[in-house]
Amino acid sequence: MTAALLSVAVAAMGTGIAGAESNGGVKVMPLGDSITEGTQVPGGYRIGLWQRLASGRYTIDFVGSQYNGPSNLGDHDHEGHPGWRIDQIDANITGWLRTYNPHTVLLHIGTNDVLQNYNVSSAPTRLSTLIDHITTTAPSAEVFVATIIPLANSGQESAVRTFNAAIPGIVQSKVNNGKHVHLVDMHSKLTASDLIDGIHPTANGYDKMAAAWYAALQSVPGSISQGSSPSPSPSPSPSWSASPSPSPSPSATPSTSPSGPPPGGGACSAAYSVTNQWPGGFQATVTVTAGSSAISSWTVTWQFAGGQTVTQAWNATVTSSGSQVTAGNVSYNGSLAAGASTQFGFLGSATGTPSTPTLTCSAA
Repeated sequence: MTAALLSVAVAAMGTGIAGAESNGGVKVMPLGDSITEGTQVPGGYRIGLWQRLASGRYTIDFVGSQYNGPSNLGDHDHEGHPGWRIDQIDANITGWLRTYNPHTVLLHIGTNDVLQNYNVSSAPTRLSTLIDHITTTAPSAEVFVATIIPLANSGQESAVRTFNAAIPGIVQSKVNNGKHVHLVDMHSKLTASDLIDGIHPTANGYDKMAAAWYAALQSVPGSISQGSSPSPSPSPSPSWSASPSPSPSPSATPSTSPSGPPPGGGACSAAYSVTNQWPGGFQATVTVTAGSSAISSWTVTWQFAGGQTVTQAWNATVTSSGSQVTAGNVSYNGSLAAGASTQFGFLGSATGTPSTPTLTCSAA
């Protein structure tokens, strides 16, 4: 089966359980966090990478337990988990590898270690351990390890650069031990201007990632071909555009709190979901849905309990006054058709288990 045949026309997909679309071809596992999942641009770099692979006549089977992306992504399977750190990926990697048996692994992980300020100094050690678990479980796999992309926050970007500086040495140590591990310089391919929310790439930013992955794969014979490698034809940048609406796929069981329009308020509702948590902090997503009429703007308010606070947000302008929190739309997600939804997310601090607040949504 050729890659062109694998690019079947399917309806635009949301996040869900893997659907095993491809029959045959080299198994490639996109592995990481929301940047692999494609938050902000569902499918993320996998869209441009798939299109380049198809144009180059490679027969590829993306594999993983997760599933999302648009119709111009011919294979929606992946192993991208929004909000997850290195240790969380490591806790599950052996099972995933045994289930899906990938020949090639594309690893981009560490962003949430920085965002959550989770023992950042030891993040390189955790990455090294994760790579060891991959190469031990799948010793014949080609493992591509990327430096993580920039962050807009200057302090976090400094931590990113420190983390990335350790990766070449980690990769070289694996190579010296005979492991099939390869370095991908992803950080230099993007700048803060390629980020839609200071964390996740724009459609163009994701396509830059796709180009970097594709070049790295082509540089390692056999990583994306069975037997002799085809002679790839030039791959122009795909002519696709994506909505900036996010599509996170939390793997944790969410805690939700829906809200309807308050008396006298606008016609919208909001649902709150805790998608990840760790000692001292958590990540949450809020889904805003228009009612029976289109809206041009929205505002969501709530009151935290137990000293919870918002530390960083995306896809909304968030302000706090004591325990009271107000989140308003940004320029690209205020207008919603009747029944349409958008999402914003944030990182927060908490003592103990974060509670679920009651939300109030108003719209104009």
